[in-house]
Amino acid sequence: MPFLTEPEPERGIASPIMAGLRRIVAPNPGPMTYHGTNTFLIDPSEHDGRGVIVLDPGPDSAAHVAAILAATGGKVALILLSHTHSDHLGATAALRAATSAPVAAFHTPLVPEFIPDIRLADGDEIAGFVALHTPGHAADHLCFAWRDGVLFSADHVMAWSTSIVSPPGGDMAAYFASLRLLLGRPDTLYLPGHGPALPDPHPYVRDLLAHRMARENAIAEALQRGPASTHRLMETLYSQLDPMLRRAAERNVLAHLMKLEVEGRVRRAGDVWRAAA
Repeated sequence: MPFLTEPEPERGIASPIMAGLRRIVAPNPGPMTYHGTNTFLIDPSEHDGRGVIVLDPGPDSAAHVAAILAATGGKVALILLSHTHSDHLGATAALRAATSAPVAAFHTPLVPEFIPDIRLADGDEIAGFVALHTPGHAADHLCFAWRDGVLFSADHVMAWSTSIVSPPGGDMAAYFASLRLLLGRPDTLYLPGHGPALPDPHPYVRDLLAHRMARENAIAEALQRGPASTHRLMETLYSQLDPMLRRAAERNVLAHLMKLEVEGRVRRAGDVWRAAA
């Protein structure tokens, strides 16, 4: 995969990306988050609201919330949430409490105790954005289409890495379908939830889909040679992978197996998977 990189950003600073749009990178770097979660600030002149729109408040971090409040002057009109994984949801309650801004998110969150003020469905328009339901990485995942071909792709498509698809919230069949959904759209620039922007995204999305299809075929072929556990398949297929990422890789293998099971290509008995007769 032709992944992109970027220098580590300055912490606590709202950096301009384009007219009306800034980014603060949260202080939660790691093997699953790159330099940290991207929190996007859309300035008031770019929409109909009276304050800044905050897209993905980020992790539960007092320092990050303080940086958002400093960059916005505390004037936040709306909080948009791409999905309820903790590195995106964590700061939401504190930011809502500090600004009284309503939170808009998918109508059925994966985190049951989180109740959005505005429940969004696929195709809903809000403050100049169109919500696109893109399950796969998470069942409640939304991308947000903006102006001039810009799509906030959150964790569905990231330029620095492939996305983890971890059941039960993650679903590989849905992930495939959501990638195909994006291929049918005219967006020209993706702004992911972690890492750098992705220009000319369609070739990259096609590569992501081809990569996942090849991985799925490799899993099916491995089971043709004999039964195996998800861990054994991970060890076989990801032998060169950084040990810190192997748990995530095993979750991806499980998601592929569950897709293949629904399709009637594999079956399982306990922790052991085998090719269907």
